[in-house]
Amino acid sequence: MTIKVFGHKSPDTDSTGSPIIWAWYLSEVKGTPAKPCLLGEPNTEAAFVLRHWDLPKPEIISDVAASDSVVIVDTNNPAELPASINEANVMGIIDHHMLVGGLKTRTPIDITIRPLACTATILRDLMGADLAKAPRAIKGAMLSCILSDTLEFRSPTTTPHDRAVAEQLAADLRVSIPELAAALFEAKSDVSAFSDAALLRMDSKEYNVAGKELRVSVLETTAPKVLLDRKASLMASMPGVAKEDGADQVLLFVIDILKEEATLLVPNDLVKQMAEASFGVKVTGDTVVLPGIMSRKKQIIPALKL
Repeated sequence: MTIKVFGHKSPDTDSTGSPIIWAWYLSEVKGTPAKPCLLGEPNTEAAFVLRHWDLPKPEIISDVAASDSVVIVDTNNPAELPASINEANVMGIIDHHMLVGGLKTRTPIDITIRPLACTATILRDLMGADLAKAPRAIKGAMLSCILSDTLEFRSPTTTPHDRAVAEQLAADLRVSIPELAAALFEAKSDVSAFSDAALLRMDSKEYNVAGKELRVSVLETTAPKVLLDRKASLMASMPGVAKEDGADQVLLFVIDILKEEATLLVPNDLVKQMAEASFGVKVTGDTVVLPGIMSRKKQIIPALKL
């Protein structure tokens, strides 16, 4: 039996790197055969990480079977997991998001959920001294995950521990954090090849707020103008994406990594009402700038209301 390790749909760097890291640990340290999997194509930054550290792209799977044994990382939300997840043998969950509920297991399992910025930070803690056995590429993936999820320590989700782990890894690898982070963000910002619908789904999560099913999308970039120049077509694509995904509305936040602010696209009165109620702003056009808003998990989702 080989355990499948995977994160959430629309895999970002943490949901691409953490399955690779943990599958290596289970296989090479614990002697339990495991393989990383993805629930979709990795985003541009995650694809860069695979190339940069010379890591093979994990197998992409669309569902799981009752005969599969799995470990879930970087999510515990059934909406972000394969449709048949509750039929599989879930053996563990390692995550840094709020507990959603809805997962069913056959037996008691190990669950680790910690208030840290990145799953890879938790993996490093769980590995302890065994991290010394990890090859360069595994440590590099771990560092990349932390720099991505913390936006090079700019995100309010960043803890002193995330930063300390990243700095230890960078020193061990003899890597410049600013240089690696700049390369990550350049790759993240290269979205020219993606359709509007793909962009709206690229880094998105499903939430119910005041009875409305929302697809809350964030696009983190050092070049927000490239995305905002497409706002008309992005907003025109929102109703179709929402309908296909069973949502009432798509919310798109363009996160300017360098200015440390978000721009929310406002296509209709529902989003205008939600923006004003949630963030205490006055919306006068089809966008609104939200200074200091960087994190969907810590600043956007907890604030959303009607």
